[in-house]
Amino acid sequence: MKKNIYILFLLLLASIQASLAQRQVIDRVVATVGSGIILQSDVDMQYSQWLAQGNKPNENFKCGVLEQLIIQKLLSQQAVIDSIDVTETEVDDNLNSRLRHMSQQAGGQERLEKFLNRSLLQYKEEMRASVFEQLKANKMQQNIVQKVDVTPLEVKRYFEGLNQDSLPYFNTEVEIGEIVMMPKLTDEEKKEQRDKIEGIRKQIVEGSDFGTMARIYSQDPGSAPYGGDLGFGTRDNYVKEYSAMAFKLKPGEISPIVESKYGFHIIQVLERRGEEVHTRHILMKINPGAAALERTKNKLDSIYKLVVDKKMDFYHAATNYSDAEESKFNGGMILNQEGSSRTTVIPMDGLEKSVFTAIDQLKPGEYSKPAQFTDKMGDIGYRFNYLKTRIPPHKANLDEDFTKIKEAARQDKINRNLSKWFDDKSKTTFIDISDEFGSCDELKKWRK
Repeated sequence: MKKNIYILFLLLLASIQASLAQRQVIDRVVATVGSGIILQSDVDMQYSQWLAQGNKPNENFKCGVLEQLIIQKLLSQQAVIDSIDVTETEVDDNLNSRLRHMSQQAGGQERLEKFLNRSLLQYKEEMRASVFEQLKANKMQQNIVQKVDVTPLEVKRYFEGLNQDSLPYFNTEVEIGEIVMMPKLTDEEKKEQRDKIEGIRKQIVEGSDFGTMARIYSQDPGSAPYGGDLGFGTRDNYVKEYSAMAFKLKPGEISPIVESKYGFHIIQVLERRGEEVHTRHILMKINPGAAALERTKNKLDSIYKLVVDKKMDFYHAATNYSDAEESKFNGGMILNQEGSSRTTVIPMDGLEKSVFTAIDQLKPGEYSKPAQFTDKMGDIGYRFNYLKTRIPPHKANLDEDFTKIKEAARQDKINRNLSKWFDDKSKTTFIDISDEFGSCDELKKWRK
């Protein structure tokens, strides 16, 4: 499986490289939208990426690609008129995110640069204008639909307008809560780990390369492969302890050890740009020992007993004691991460395995016993869950599925609003499409 993914990635990179080279010699215009043009190489770039993902050759796919590029041009041009802008930071963040993903797939920055036959800096500059336009178009579309909402009557009418014989069937769904506790170390317990990162800092101050030390020792999986580089960020991009130090340092300076909720950091500022700072760091997590784990377990056991014995309600226990930032201010209730609606109804088959096992045999109103778990960051903690509601498998209906149906009705209204916007815009914007794409059905509505 991994071998197949790697082969596909090589094909993707080869396609990108070919398209970038092709862009330098092909400037054939395939569409004009207002004051902007779309090149054949723009279409070929996206088609090559589609093929590299394992899809079979299909020239008709280019019709859809060109339509999306026309839509993007219309949106980005209107964004200029409406003074909707995209900052250099947003473009940099998007490009850096793409390159991190590509580097991980390629097996490192050096291998990626070899595949692209150019430095990542060169590649970023070649892609900057395209990404800038994409982000501007995305912002414009969000601006068009951000205030779209639906009333209960509109939801009811939408549902009644659906084919009642083809309504979706939902598997078991649940509403669940959690109280999470993560170990808190004493100063004495932290000292051993702090001494270790102090030793790393001492080596850097004495001349060891920061990037190399970050690759070897940093426990931040997102930045360690890149020498700890976090790119540019504002104060709001980091936890307050990190921001306070990063914006105090001068370019090139090495910070003293900084402690945050993530662990111990060594920070180096590479560059300042207005209210943004370019940093890299080395992170050492604060790993709990047996004593810290035992204290955490005992504390959660005592909270669990209070809740089960009804001496403390679950809502207040979660708000006052849980360490789960995503749920504690929601009374401990876990939100469904799928979709844009903030609902607590979650499909059972969408739960992580340990939570599914914990609540599978519970009845509504019952609690699972406290158990150890490992979070997404790889940190160990303890938690117990509360099963509030279990909704059996059923055909979609307004009583049990109002939130989901409302979201579908809202999306339908968004699509209709966008369709009208593009229809009106196409009537007042010059659009010319090459005869080469004359057989594309999806492009006929854009032709005059």
